[in-house]
Amino acid sequence: MADYIVRAEAAEGQIRAFAVTSREMTETARINQNSSPVVTAAVGRMLSAAAMMGVMMKGERDLLTLQIQGDGPMRGVTVTADSSGRVKGFANVPGAMLPPNALGKLDVGGAIGHGVLRVIRDMGMKEPYVGTVELQTGEIAEDLTYYFAASEQTPSTVGLGVLMNKNNTVNFAGGFIVQLMPEVTDEIISLLEENLKDLPSVTGMLSSGMTPEDMLRRVLRGLEVTILETRETGYFCDCSRERVERSLRSLGEKELEDMIADGKTIEVKCQFCDKAHYFTVEELRELLESRDGK
Repeated sequence: MADYIVRAEAAEGQIRAFAVTSREMTETARINQNSSPVVTAAVGRMLSAAAMMGVMMKGERDLLTLQIQGDGPMRGVTVTADSSGRVKGFANVPGAMLPPNALGKLDVGGAIGHGVLRVIRDMGMKEPYVGTVELQTGEIAEDLTYYFAASEQTPSTVGLGVLMNKNNTVNFAGGFIVQLMPEVTDEIISLLEENLKDLPSVTGMLSSGMTPEDMLRRVLRGLEVTILETRETGYFCDCSRERVERSLRSLGEKELEDMIADGKTIEVKCQFCDKAHYFTVEELRELLESRDGK
């Protein structure tokens, strides 16, 4: 099944909801970074969340960045998404390994450790909106639930999951975000809370054959759910030689001069897709001259 997102509402607009299946994008990220199972799980959860949060934005050029920085062995994760649902991401230490947690599950919280979650929305204004909260568990879904309540004052429930195969490829990945609108009634809140008490895990629902639509109907059981939109999503890296040139040109003069003095062609790899870009000594010299306006 190709990755896709559904956007829905329930209880006559008192609830808005999103769900995604994201196995292919998570597997692409795993291949790009050759990441360990626990890192793949962390990046996959972040990609799912970013895809759903990306389509919440209105402008065609709006960009969302989710960034976690922690003191665990993975150190952190960065993912970005646009308003059409295209995502990309990387972990700071893709090979980080940890034994399973007390429940026998991949220890994403342990791999991330203590730290902060940043949500950056670039909507074409002079300065992007940046919301920062302390990590609550490092398991990502709980941290985003806390972020929505603390930073955006939007009571939300976030579910995210990645299930790995025994050969360390991705079996299932996906998630959901359910948000309460200001006019929601106590009766609706109580019903949602009851539904969440015995809700299976995201990977449990996906592995049982549920689609994103099915997941939302399960989370919102007893409420009238209206699917408003179905949209493809996927991993997309827009890196280019021109972008790398701009990055090199922005380096300090001494850094460029040191590269030139080494007398060797340099390799610059994209963190998001692992594509390599090469620059000869002569090309580096041209970049230095253009940087200095010569």
